[in-house]
Amino acid sequence: MSLVLVVDDEPANRELLKLMLAKENYRIAFAEDGQTALSEFARIKPDLVLLDIRMPKLDGIEVCRKLKSHPESRLTPVVLVTGTVDSADRLRGIEAGADDFLNKPVDKMELIARVRSLLSLKAYTDELEHAETVLFALARSIEAKDPYTEGHCERLSEYSAALGQKIGLPDHLITALKRAGIVHDLGKVGVPDSILLKPGPLTPEEWLVMKQHPIVGESICKPLKSFSDVLPIIRHHHEKCDGSGYPDGLRKDEIPVTARVLATVDVFDALTTERPYRKALSPQEAFATMYKEAQRGWWDTAMVSEFETVLANLESKAPDQRGSEDRKVCCP
Repeated sequence: MSLVLVVDDEPANRELLKLMLAKENYRIAFAEDGQTALSEFARIKPDLVLLDIRMPKLDGIEVCRKLKSHPESRLTPVVLVTGTVDSADRLRGIEAGADDFLNKPVDKMELIARVRSLLSLKAYTDELEHAETVLFALARSIEAKDPYTEGHCERLSEYSAALGQKIGLPDHLITALKRAGIVHDLGKVGVPDSILLKPGPLTPEEWLVMKQHPIVGESICKPLKSFSDVLPIIRHHHEKCDGSGYPDGLRKDEIPVTARVLATVDVFDALTTERPYRKALSPQEAFATMYKEAQRGWWDTAMVSEFETVLANLESKAPDQRGSEDRKVCCP
């Protein structure tokens, strides 16, 4: 049963909205001002908010802005209820992220129709979020099989997003990189443990199996429309600029820039992580190795250089300054 939070400083208005929604079997909660609305939202986590604009302490538009700026609340529909037709209020509401508007006096049928529509959309969004959560959990379970890769997904998520920002990628691709950092090796679910955890070199036959994991990972994530920008990263993060990578043998600019970003940080993390067959390299040694490999045509030299700068900046910050809130968004 969906929970609707009604926020209005007038008791009569709160009661009226409750009566209008009474026959729809929604649970109703109330708040009498903007500050209380934020506290109640955090406590009850409603499915939709009906929010009066004109209120004491904190007006509805500012409450909406705060809700829409927080990862845990930004997907919850917010309907601004206004007693005026002031276009400036509507513009401010749109900029704050409001999903819809209702004018006072509220028409019952219009209210019910809009609430139903937005709750239906919210249910669909929750399904997608649940599917993403399952994929992230599966990716972490694969990582957990190998004690040498502990924390690999989180590091790649953080590093690739930071590198993407450094080279000026748009926000939707930064989000894709955060997600891809977690699920890039999801296709290894189809690789037998005897190959995945083998301490020594793989045979040619075993390599053929291993090289299928980007394709398998892409196929697992393909049904999720919200992962459309993630799919090229999953499929192509093992390509090399000289065409010697896999699975498609792409060269240079044929490789999507987001895949080149993830490949760069993936190689660095692999080199600086201890393996059964070798010791971990220091960051300086890892970058020296990557520059040599870039000269051989494997990696994008400019991307390696940009990442070296990014890593220096990240390492100079305290752990609590390194995007913990962003990681929460992509790693539920």
